[in-house]
Amino acid sequence: MSSFDFDYSLDFEHTDFRAHPELYRVGKGEQGVLSVQPYKGEILPHWRFKTPELAAESSDKIYEMFLDYKRQGDFVGMDMARKFLQMGWTRARRYANHKSGRKYSSEGEALPREVDEVKAQSAAIFYAKYQQAKSDPEYLAIMKAHKEKYEKYERL
Repeated sequence: MSSFDFDYSLDFEHTDFRAHPELYRVGKGEQGVLSVQPYKGEILPHWRFKTPELAAESSDKIYEMFLDYKRQGDFVGMDMARKFLQMGWTRARRYANHKSGRKYSSEGEALPREVDEVKAQSAAIFYAKYQQAKSDPEYLAIMKAHKEKYEKYERL
């Protein structure tokens, strides 16, 4: 495992990452989004993208949670909210392109795209909030500090 990877070997069922932020690794993209507690339990109930109205309500709520975590100085919470926003965008985009949500057949062949404009609107709504979160200057500074303090990077 590279030091840049999310550590899936941890005991997620029994680890409170709010109490132990030193165990959290940012990883890539959405890694760990459905594993890290208590954040998964706090954010997941608000995550919806079936319609643009639900996506707007959901992304607003999750972004509000991102800001609450920021006010609390809780980087792990901020990053998890950012990951849920990203996942809202990517999942809605997947369903916008493939009605079943599956990109590949059981034989591993790419399935044809079927454009769903409603899901595409949901994806755009989540994308905008995701961009706000991931480019927040305070978030970026706190993420850098977290990585410097807790994540050991391999030197070239």
